Amino acid sequence: MAGVAAAVAIGAMVLVEPAFAQAAPAVPTGAASSSSALSQALGEVSGNGRPLSLSLQILLLMSLLTVLPSLVLMMTSFTRIIIVLSILRQAMGLTQTPPNQVLVGLALFLSMFIMRPAIDQITATAYTPYGQGQISIEEAVGRSAKVLHGFMAKQTRQTDLKLFQGLAKAPPFRTAADIPFTILLPAFVTSELKTAFQIGFMIFLPFLIIDLVVASTLMALGMMMLSPTIISLPFKLLLFVLVDGWALTMGSLAGSFAT
Repeated sequence: MAGVAAAVAIGAMVLVEPAFAQAAPAVPTGAASSSSALSQALGEVSGNGRPLSLSLQILLLMSLLTVLPSLVLMMTSFTRIIIVLSILRQAMGLTQTPPNQVLVGLALFLSMFIMRPAIDQITATAYTPYGQGQISIEEAVGRSAKVLHGFMAKQTRQTDLKLFQGLAKAPPFRTAADIPFTILLPAFVTSELKTAFQIGFMIFLPFLIIDLVVASTLMALGMMMLSPTIISLPFKLLLFVLVDGWALTMGSLAGSFAT
């Protein structure tokens, strides 16, 4: 849980630090000279160049905090996992079982498991040095962003990356580290959606075969008034339990992020 707290703290530091810049004590010259663009955007958006009042900064801070959870979820493995689990529930014919809260919880904790190496790296290179006063907030955020950038670049398809690169009319990138977040983030999300639907299609096939077999059998027996879903659902559950479906699905999802 320390790693999770570190990741959340790094994200919060990006937003909190500029809002309380007025109340902060004096800092060394080297740290003061490395003010970030985010700090300038939050602290110097008034027309006369003076910092905004503390109440307005807190209001802007709370607005940014509403965007932070969605941003963090879209930059991790959460998107692929929650889509695959939703398709799995639909393929089994269970509209409300497991409930949405359970699926979100499964996706969240599996995402924490998959992102554990990145969280540990952020803790070691950014959160701990910043907590000890060894680096500034800007450098801590930069190191954290570099870790997430590397994870996203490894999971992004080259075709999706070239698509958004062409839309942005950006020059070719020599290395993955040169890709800006404005191009990498939409390319990563698009790639995750495509991968999730590919996995979901492979999961859907065996359940679709069961539906077809049951429907054909009922039609051959003349039971056309009987809903095939009522008969196929127990067979789907039996198949899923016999193959240890949850362990197989979770293991396959975690393995799909291996590099």
